[in-house]
Amino acid sequence: MDDAPFTTVADSRPHRPEGVPRADLPRLFGTCAWFRALAAEHQAMVLGSAYAERLEGGAWIARRQEPSDYWIGVHSGLIKLAIYNASGRSCTLSGVPAIQPSLAMFVPSGTFHTLLESSLPFTGFVIRQLNNRMGEFITSIQNSRLLDVDARVAQSLAQLFNPDLYPDTGRTLAISQEEVGLLAGVSRQRINQALQNLERLQILRLSYNQIDVLDLERLCAFGQEQI
Repeated sequence: MDDAPFTTVADSRPHRPEGVPRADLPRLFGTCAWFRALAAEHQAMVLGSAYAERLEGGAWIARRQEPSDYWIGVHSGLIKLAIYNASGRSCTLSGVPAIQPSLAMFVPSGTFHTLLESSLPFTGFVIRQLNNRMGEFITSIQNSRLLDVDARVAQSLAQLFNPDLYPDTGRTLAISQEEVGLLAGVSRQRINQALQNLERLQILRLSYNQIDVLDLERLCAFGQEQI
């Protein structure tokens, strides 16, 4: 589960969320390391106040300048952080792989702040998350200013394998080339060329709305000599 102050899933199409039965919450939250580290009474508090929903692609979870009453996380699918201006242009800041219908989890702000005040394991988790998220954003700015396009694309993909932010990322990313372009700040035409270059180097393999990472070590190192 990850902090998400202004998040969307995929795009802006209308949606109708499907609630997850409360009986399933222990299993869902049990997959989260931060939840497993909590004392029994704190786990009970989370399960008693939180909820989860299945969302179609395109569902808005929270909007910019409308503070959320929940700490929002993603169990599966994609929640992306993005900004849209009045003309519809967008800037994708970050995302959790992959692009597909998502299962989102919601912990009320009251529960979140109670955990911050009373649970050392939870406080430590949140501090590590904030540090990693800040590092991710700083790296994104660095890459956009110092790396060539192919390296920016490689590093945008490599960021999705941060074990602290995205612990369950597998070597297969169900993500479109367009979304990779938004993450890297690269045009659709140029993103295709960059991905094909990485495929020729046998770092990854492309298929429809899917990228298979063949050599994660080389992907993470690609372009680092430019910094």
